[in-house]
Amino acid sequence: MKTLGIIAEFNPFHNGHRYLIEEAKKATSADYCIIVMSGNFVQRGAPAMTDKYARAQMALLNGADLVLELPVCYATGSAEYFAQGAVALLDKLGVTKALAFGSECGEIEPLTEAARLLVREYPDFQALLRKNLKNGLSFPAARSKSLTQINATGAAALPPGLFESPNNILAIEYCKALRQRNSPIAPMTIRRKGAGYHDAYIDGDSPGETFTSATALRNSLETGGAAEIIARSVPPNILPLFSCLKPGQTPVSEEDFSLLLHYKLLMDASAGYMKYLDVSEALSDKIRKNLPAYTGYRSFIQTLKSKDLTYSRISRCLLHILLDITAADLVRHEADDIIYYARMLGFRKDAGELLHAIKLRSSVPLLAKLADAPALLTSAQLADAPDYTRQNGLAMLSKDIQAAHIYDIIYSAKYGTPHGNEYTRGIITV
Repeated sequence: MKTLGIIAEFNPFHNGHRYLIEEAKKATSADYCIIVMSGNFVQRGAPAMTDKYARAQMALLNGADLVLELPVCYATGSAEYFAQGAVALLDKLGVTKALAFGSECGEIEPLTEAARLLVREYPDFQALLRKNLKNGLSFPAARSKSLTQINATGAAALPPGLFESPNNILAIEYCKALRQRNSPIAPMTIRRKGAGYHDAYIDGDSPGETFTSATALRNSLETGGAAEIIARSVPPNILPLFSCLKPGQTPVSEEDFSLLLHYKLLMDASAGYMKYLDVSEALSDKIRKNLPAYTGYRSFIQTLKSKDLTYSRISRCLLHILLDITAADLVRHEADDIIYYARMLGFRKDAGELLHAIKLRSSVPLLAKLADAPALLTSAQLADAPDYTRQNGLAMLSKDIQAAHIYDIIYSAKYGTPHGNEYTRGIITV
């Protein structure tokens, strides 16, 4: 049995995602495709525009066989944390043979070589990184420049611009995480087709389906973009799952969480915010200084933004504050080898062989019902683990549940639907 893994957000699912699944399955001759997907909050530090169950169903209708949720502490982390969490989950399942991802590069060798370079960390790398950070570059820009400078010395033969494209950067982090785990999973890449990651336009003149970026789709949906154009950018079988396509409705966005964030910032103001993941002392002080001028989620990010602090970095920091994700959480989880469980969001009914293989080979329990979690996290798979590891697993899961309930409260108020509950939501099956 050949099993393919793909790490994704599907925010929203579009033709490019279906293309990646189809091409990767062909290239690997995979019998099954497992998706590790962000839940209701995503890596750029924002809520997903469509809830995780709808996005899981979209994936299952377009080539996926099993969708697992990436714990929220990794789903909302930096590219490095995001990759580490997702790769660890696929690795611990014990069935994943290949990991596929899109890239602008389209060739696996430069990506794996860049990962090797990062893991090895040449002696000059840290010095160059500190120098570039001191010169006012953001961390991503400073790292990219430092690696390019090392590359120029002949330390590695890499194509120019490799570290400047978003999908390449994430692909390198996947390869790096595989290397650090000494994982047997083989990385492979599919060249990104159509619009670039940050391209904000939709080509409304092209006949038939279009390959539009998720950024452009989010922007279009948020501003009431033409439904017929969007319909060409996503597989037809998932259009009914877009609740935000209904007249007068827009997707869930950061602005919908403005009051909740303001409340949380006010409650923590006296102590500061340094305990939260990625929040530096300088950013904590800056938040406290500007808090009296808070008017909304996005405008506050713009207020805090500077040359060395990117919009995405600040977005993630504010989301960590809102969701109560601390630096100490990640330290504990990393010490316990990152992942404690594989939580199912959905599966195809004909994927019984895959589920059976995971149950036999996985080193972490497969969670289908939350009510079973306490027993499963103390099951034979974790029998040799110390008590604190089991406690940390339950703590990680509780943060996932809390984040989902926060999202559901806002989603329910926005769309006038009954408030969801993680303990009563069923797994999606198709």
